[in-house]
Amino acid sequence: MTSSAENNGGLLLEMRGLRIEGQADEEWQEIVKGVDVVLNRGEVLGLIGESGAGKSTIGLAAMAFARPGCRISGGSIVFDGMDLMAMSERERRKLRGVRISYVAQSAAASFNPAHKLIDQFAEGPVEHGVRNRAEAEADAKDLYKRLLLPDPDNIGYRYPHQVSGGQLQRAMTAMAMACRPDLIIFDEPTTALDVTTQIEVLATIRNIVEQFNTAAIYITHDLAVVAQMADRIMVLRYGELVEENDTANMMSAPQQDYTKTLWAVRTFRKQSEIYDTSTTPLIAVDHVTAAYGPLTVLHDISFDIYEGQTVAVVGESGSGKSTAARVITGLLPPKQGQVLVKGEALPGDYRRRSKDQLRHAQMIYQMADTAINPKQRIREIIGRPLQFYLGLSGRDLEEKIKELLEMIELEPNQFIDRFPGELSGGQKQRICIARAMAAEPDFIICDEVTSALDQIVAEGIAGQDRGTWTEGRDVHAAPPRIYRSAAVVRPGNGSQLAG
Repeated sequence: MTSSAENNGGLLLEMRGLRIEGQADEEWQEIVKGVDVVLNRGEVLGLIGESGAGKSTIGLAAMAFARPGCRISGGSIVFDGMDLMAMSERERRKLRGVRISYVAQSAAASFNPAHKLIDQFAEGPVEHGVRNRAEAEADAKDLYKRLLLPDPDNIGYRYPHQVSGGQLQRAMTAMAMACRPDLIIFDEPTTALDVTTQIEVLATIRNIVEQFNTAAIYITHDLAVVAQMADRIMVLRYGELVEENDTANMMSAPQQDYTKTLWAVRTFRKQSEIYDTSTTPLIAVDHVTAAYGPLTVLHDISFDIYEGQTVAVVGESGSGKSTAARVITGLLPPKQGQVLVKGEALPGDYRRRSKDQLRHAQMIYQMADTAINPKQRIREIIGRPLQFYLGLSGRDLEEKIKELLEMIELEPNQFIDRFPGELSGGQKQRICIARAMAAEPDFIICDEVTSALDQIVAEGIAGQDRGTWTEGRDVHAAPPRIYRSAAVVRPGNGSQLAG
């Protein structure tokens, strides 16, 4: 890949000796440890590494911004010759959204649910005097079309909850481009997209970056994505730089052992187990039709899931995968048809299901940011299903919470009293996994369960042997492995629905 920076040149961003601290248990701990970042105009820099490596924290620091509970404690940040650390917060705000934009990982948590998409798009350029309202609306429709959103002339007049997660992520990408910034920070912008749409959207983003000579920091854990997007790659671990090189050399000949490990785990395995389909299905979706108001999303859908079986439900963004999951869990009662568990019909509305019927089906949502209460500590989030379904309390409750944290590879004493805002995106997703497993369900629906996780952690959670959470764990003592996408999982034997 030829770097666009070679053609356009010019230093745009320079961060030297960047140090950032995070507060935990009333103590400040260093989470970014003297990292240097240099970015030229028109260049795309890929930041890659494990969950919690500091990728998003560094990306936000390019705007001289730190999340609550974090602070920039050292180093310099110079954007287009301007020392951002020497500026007042008011001066920095004039740059954000106009010359520097940010595309968040969780679009659902970033949009205002009370305003239409096109109103939120137009707010930036109109407020900053870049365009008037009519021009902003016309530009929104053009960008919606470029980003392959359906019905681009009208989709902007929907509210955020009226579009799919993938569509919402693309709408946020369009919004970030509204003022044609010099720098865009992409924090996992294609996480919620299906593979087909992801390829097309990545190509569109790349074309727009080149067309407008816009530099970009592209944060991801997906090696295929970073190979398509980045001119240069920085590999991070524990807040430190492990390796940096141009994309071609990094992908073909990584130098450090850790980088080689990241590359090695990207494998594809097809299972060949044969399952007994002569018994009653564990789950049966029987001629289900479901709708949101007048809009029918599922049309007479039927499928069976047997114990020990893996069933993949795939399709483009907006095709109804998450809707099918909502029907199974009773969050969306079907218009027609029914869901059966071991031959027993479940009430369509979860409010009419017994506690035991509710425990049968647990769901891990795609957007961890919107699925957990930001005001509750981790012990409360994981502990609630243990209390509600299993009746645990006191020491038994504490020990079980710590056991679940160990299963998802988060050190219990370090994480149990943190709030979600003190965790990375991948760590929050692992908390959602632990919460679902806490109920000891018969099956789990995983809606893009490892989409927010890096390659190594996703591999560990997926496991290499059926029925295991990580390699070497006892099949009866550990939760089953979980794949990317929705999954129905039978604890102890690993049956799943992935989609």
